[in-house]
Amino acid sequence: MVDDRPTGLERLALRAPLLAYRAGLGQLFGTRLVHVTHKGRTSGKPRHVVLEVVRYDRERPEIVVVTGWGPRSDWYRDLRVNPAIEVRFGKERWAEPSHRHLDAAETDSVLRAYRDEHPRLWPEVAPHLGLPDDPANPEWARTIDHIGAVAFSPR
Repeated sequence: MVDDRPTGLERLALRAPLLAYRAGLGQLFGTRLVHVTHKGRTSGKPRHVVLEVVRYDRERPEIVVVTGWGPRSDWYRDLRVNPAIEVRFGKERWAEPSHRHLDAAETDSVLRAYRDEHPRLWPEVAPHLGLPDDPANPEWARTIDHIGAVAFSPR
């Protein structure tokens, strides 16, 4: 698991989608990114984060996201304590969505499917998750337990 959180220009670049959502341009990202509003676990104040969608099931409907910097990510820890306030993606807006934390087996399944569906993108994503490129690598099994994943769905 990679503990290095972004700083400087990298942090600014990663926050750019949040600025786009705030400017009303979130639809430009389609269903690739999701804007989550949640309560801070200590302050109780609204917090905002934009995350990459690793699975979108239109039938359920359900969106799955993972922690790019491990389960110590603030948004992930906040959702362990408080429910999400709102989820926005594409043209969808779910007020007070339900959410659930995935276990390691489901997280593994979701990330294997993501890897298969996005083979060109995977080499860029895997290092942020602390995962090797290949699930056959023994490091994959040791790391998957330390990746937090959350699924959102409308109430």
